[in-house]
Amino acid sequence: MTRLFRSRSSLLVIAGIATVALLVAGYTGWGGERVVVAVAERGELRQAVVASGRVRTPQRIEVAAQISARVVAVKVREDDAVTAGQTMVQLDDTEWRASAAQARASLAQAEAKQRQLDRLGRPVAEQSVQQAEANAQQAKRQLERVGELVAKGFYSTAQLDDARRNAQVADSQWQAAKLQLASNQPGGSEAQVVRSNVEQARAALAVAEARLAYATLSAPGAGRVLTRNVEAGDMVQPGKVLLTVAPQGDTELTAQIDEKNLALLQLGQTALASADAYPGERFKAEVTYIAPAVDAQRGSVEIRLRVAEPPAYLKHEMTVSIDIASAHRADTLIVPADVVRDQASGQPWVMVVRDGVAQRQPVKLGIRGAGRVEILDGVVAGEALAAASQTLAEGRKVATVNRK
Repeated sequence: MTRLFRSRSSLLVIAGIATVALLVAGYTGWGGERVVVAVAERGELRQAVVASGRVRTPQRIEVAAQISARVVAVKVREDDAVTAGQTMVQLDDTEWRASAAQARASLAQAEAKQRQLDRLGRPVAEQSVQQAEANAQQAKRQLERVGELVAKGFYSTAQLDDARRNAQVADSQWQAAKLQLASNQPGGSEAQVVRSNVEQARAALAVAEARLAYATLSAPGAGRVLTRNVEAGDMVQPGKVLLTVAPQGDTELTAQIDEKNLALLQLGQTALASADAYPGERFKAEVTYIAPAVDAQRGSVEIRLRVAEPPAYLKHEMTVSIDIASAHRADTLIVPADVVRDQASGQPWVMVVRDGVAQRQPVKLGIRGAGRVEILDGVVAGEALAAASQTLAEGRKVATVNRK
């Protein structure tokens, strides 16, 4: 009976060992440890730098009041598109219209005086000179005749004195007429005064018309209204900003890029961007500026991108997501990024399964993008690679299970 019990115990031990062996064999698939692998394959790969940025218009123009006046009408709203010369704000111009009318009347009067001088003043002065000269010559001859008659005893000395005074008066009138004619000439003093009056009247009219023009605030060019700070009925003072306008032109995107991605950026690169408010809409942009210096506090570099055809919904200071294409491969060897070990070092490697055995294989990496990486050397298409998260000793026999 004791012998029978020992025989049964031996059979139980053997059965247990066999069960363990079967379990181990089932776990390893009879060929080694089961390992989930990814297969290297050829395909298209796009490397991109992703960043968040903002929309910025090239510049902003502040439209301010130039005169003190009451606002009669505001003809635009925020986000309205405007064309060059379009009236945006109208101020009360009653006073300035009256001033301009008065200035025009003053100018007309000054110009009339100048025309009168040109048409009548000079001819009359010339006639006056001729008449005064004739009178002076007549008085001189009369003086000579009276002198002869006094010498012969026919006239008294008193008559000679009268003739002498008449000759002096006539000569003085002749000289005065000549001075008046000279004054009426283009370079004369009276002509200069008249011309100066005309110029002053023209300047006064220009000032009045400028002030009148200040009452109408027009768009300096085609663009879009960003802000409106005025309402009809408001009293405005010179310098008060009433509107802010973004002129029409290429819209820019600005973003801060991590300095570690600086080597991936260059001018002329294309990008796809989308506004956070419209995530389903994408538009094209182009890198036009890369800051020459890195922001030491942020560890980033500023870039700007030009949007040649901005969508209508794009607004100043909108937040946008930017995807900059830095490299592209149409057909290259690609593996998941998580199978590459020690990527940050200068000696990356993968654990490749060849003939059921795990082997450490150094690789040369290319571009990276969207969780995948390009392999330039070390692996061929179709080879199975274990994820870096799996601890696997080199030379160990494994059974592979393809990643789903």
